[in-house]
Amino acid sequence: MMKLDQIAVRQAKGVSAQKEQELHAFGVHTIADLLDYFPFRYEDYRIKGLTETKDGEKGTVQGKIMSVPSLQRYGRSKSRLTCKVLVDGLLVTAVWFNRPFLQEQLVPGREIILTGKWEQRRLQLTITDSEFPDKGTARSGTLQPVYSIGGSITQPWIRKTIKQALLQYGTMIEEMLPHQLVDKHRLMPRREAVERIHQPDDTVEGQAARRRLVYEELFLFQLKLQAYRSLNRKRMDGVAHVVDAESIRQFAQTLPFELTDSQKKVVNEILTDMRQTSCMNRLLQGDVGSGKTVVAAIALFAAVKAGHQGALMVPTEILAEQHLRSLQRLFEPVGMEVGLLTGSLSDRKKKDAVASLQMGLTDIVVGTHAIIQEGVNFRSLGLVVTDEQHRFGVNQRSILRRKGLNPDVLTMTATPIPRTLAITAFGDLDVSTLRERPQGRKSIQTYWVKHGMLERVFGFIRREVDGGRQAYFICPLIEESEKLDVQNAIDLHVQLQQAFPDLAIGLLHGRLPAAEKDEVMRSFGDDHIDVLVATTVVEVGVDVPNATLMIIMDAERFGLSQLHQLRGRVGRGGHQSYCVLIADPKSETGRERMKVMTETDDGFEVARRDLELRGPGDFFGTKQSGIPDFKLADMAADFEVLEQARDDAAELTAQEDFWTSRAYERLRMVLKQDQLFQGDLLD
Repeated sequence: MMKLDQIAVRQAKGVSAQKEQELHAFGVHTIADLLDYFPFRYEDYRIKGLTETKDGEKGTVQGKIMSVPSLQRYGRSKSRLTCKVLVDGLLVTAVWFNRPFLQEQLVPGREIILTGKWEQRRLQLTITDSEFPDKGTARSGTLQPVYSIGGSITQPWIRKTIKQALLQYGTMIEEMLPHQLVDKHRLMPRREAVERIHQPDDTVEGQAARRRLVYEELFLFQLKLQAYRSLNRKRMDGVAHVVDAESIRQFAQTLPFELTDSQKKVVNEILTDMRQTSCMNRLLQGDVGSGKTVVAAIALFAAVKAGHQGALMVPTEILAEQHLRSLQRLFEPVGMEVGLLTGSLSDRKKKDAVASLQMGLTDIVVGTHAIIQEGVNFRSLGLVVTDEQHRFGVNQRSILRRKGLNPDVLTMTATPIPRTLAITAFGDLDVSTLRERPQGRKSIQTYWVKHGMLERVFGFIRREVDGGRQAYFICPLIEESEKLDVQNAIDLHVQLQQAFPDLAIGLLHGRLPAAEKDEVMRSFGDDHIDVLVATTVVEVGVDVPNATLMIIMDAERFGLSQLHQLRGRVGRGGHQSYCVLIADPKSETGRERMKVMTETDDGFEVARRDLELRGPGDFFGTKQSGIPDFKLADMAADFEVLEQARDDAAELTAQEDFWTSRAYERLRMVLKQDQLFQGDLLD
């Protein structure tokens, strides 16, 4: 028998070829897609009294027409139709705009049902819908679903089409969840939930249907993560590092600073993982400047001391060179060899680097994705650290696993995520968090100014540069745009050159060739550039300790997390650093962002507020992170359900029964259809 996801949406009654194409634009290709095309809210057509309808809000009331209607016309097509209606003992004015055809139907003494905005002071209802009980009502007394639509698809058409599809195919809706979970959480059966979310009798029923479907959506998401994690632990024996605690202590004493309590705790979590036979899969998150690199260095040291090799993978070549220099300083005293492997190395140097890894002469390699390319082999790779790869989804991490080496993996990110959300979103990872700043690290002072104060900002630049410091000036666009009235990097570069003819003003943006980008950043790092005008290319990982001033033009155009990342480019040396946000935000959200940035420089607090303002889809960069765009679920609002779904999925996938019993065959099929489980992982 065919499944709903195998039946084309064209088979639903009333769907023409044109409508089918329009539905495809909304991602609706099959009957299953159509039935899962859920409303995002409801219009309430249930009849209430005027006393239950709040002033300024929409409501539905029933009354009797008490006067002959009056019609006023404006120009060719505009009109205003009014009449008096008796509702709950009050004589109110009902107003219809641009519906002159109703005039003949508004007969004194006739019963009428009105839906519209209630203005208590004027005793007036501005009507959006009206019906006559003597004709038989179509909508009143119900909650009507409201869908995301466009083109020629209207609300009445999509409502009617989904209703028809439920009549045709409703009996084919299959249960997705194991009966014990349905019983445990007292959930509606799936068929009833799908019917009720489209056609609820009341809000309680609609909420119960949503609760069931939200749980299912989050459970299936978590099932994928927990199944992947469970299979990795069962089948992927990794490197069990024999780590000598005393040698770790001695290495920590050679570091140029004392570890914070937070760093010590996280190091212990990582070393405990590394001692296990199963692969480590851990996310290390910490605010900008919290000392993640030092923690990674200790983990790499432990891998080498245990007789293996380590790799640090970073997103850009300039960041690779930066890490190379800092790791060489740390490992030189203990006699460990650190090498570099990037795409721009000459063929000869690349060949030498690969050979050195294969023979085990290089203990630790720092590089870009070149590290995991074909032909790069290690004598014994024990640990891979990926830096600033918070956009690495589960699928990408599984590709790394499939190199056949099964190393421990430590993923680092400077995008703080509320810890509980991180544990749940990255269900296949264990999460360690650095909360403390290293001793002596000064707080960055942040100011918000309007565009009219640009001259004063220029004075601030002059003061810092005259004091021997450097400044960043960030713009949202590269070139002028007719659509967005925002300062662009190229124009600003010219403006600053004119304002400061005696200073070296650099320009950095995404369209520059890679070699030119690297050259500009090297010049800035070597103090040959005083002020660097840039787009958000500098957001990730660039470390220039002498830069003390970060100016962000049109700051309201950036998200909170991005603003915080940019701010983190300064404050890396011993000098007091500043961040200046230049913005004239028109929206409440824009003003709120500026407020948050000036109130706190704690990345976790910024992340929490960002989540409130933007929601998790934007927060994680859904397309990169592997987190889907949920149809109903909201990871912030539905967090408790998300945690419960995670626990249920973890418990289920840990049972041998799950992988063999026919009772879970449907769930195993869901996993097999996922890209993550392609190949032999489930065979």
